[in-house]
Amino acid sequence: MRINTNTASLMAQEANTNTNKSLTNSLEKLSSGLRINKASDDASGLAIADKLRTQASSIGQSISNGNSAISLTQIADKAMAEQSNILDIVKTKLIQASTDTTSQEGRESIGKDIDKLLSQLNNIASQTNYNGTSLLQGSAASAAATQLTFQMGETSADTISTTAGVQANTSGLGLVGLQSAASVGSAGTFSAGNARSALISIDNALNTLNSWRADFGSTQNQLESAVRNQMTQQTNIKAAESVIRDVDYAQESATFNKQNIISQAGTFAMSQANNVQQNVLRLLQ
Repeated sequence: MRINTNTASLMAQEANTNTNKSLTNSLEKLSSGLRINKASDDASGLAIADKLRTQASSIGQSISNGNSAISLTQIADKAMAEQSNILDIVKTKLIQASTDTTSQEGRESIGKDIDKLLSQLNNIASQTNYNGTSLLQGSAASAAATQLTFQMGETSADTISTTAGVQANTSGLGLVGLQSAASVGSAGTFSAGNARSALISIDNALNTLNSWRADFGSTQNQLESAVRNQMTQQTNIKAAESVIRDVDYAQESATFNKQNIISQAGTFAMSQANNVQQNVLRLLQ
């Protein structure tokens, strides 16, 4: 029998050290709620889970972009709805001015009303914006608004755009001549013939405005559909990541209890291995 090197105790210590490492690893998983806390836990699983997390985050931002874009289209739609009401009123007044039962003085008053209404139409076009971006005409000018593009996915090709060339002011709607005629206050300028001629311009303006409004409505429907689809996609991606990254508490709890029992048994084994060496003393008595 040899006492200089307690081989049994060394083996018990090695086994107990490995058990304690497993126990520590199990505790880390239970405390964090994650099966993968570092690359050594599951290198390939970590790579896949991180890619899924990035994808889910990207889609989350895309959903936010989409909701902001929906708000933008709603602002434009409400503004054009009011402009459409203005044009309806202008057409009604033009019809009133077109009949000979209306006096010339009455036509002049109608002309002033029309001038004010068309000025308000221009104000709506210039003031309607989202976060400083003009929606119904070019910024700081009466020119046509540029096309707006919304990022609705992970790649550069995943975009949704509004219609180009929206210019919802008197210039873009072809009503400059009507406003000019209506704003002149001299008697005889705004005649019944002028009012009848302007009816065609108003109808064309209404058709143009309704076309732009319909385009914004279609864009809003497209955005809402994309947001709904991406919300479902994000949920599924997060669920897939959870399967890879998150810990199964039932399974890990069982593993922890097993390792805890083995650790206690290992401690007892080391104690017994040290006691065995004391038997040598009996040979020296």
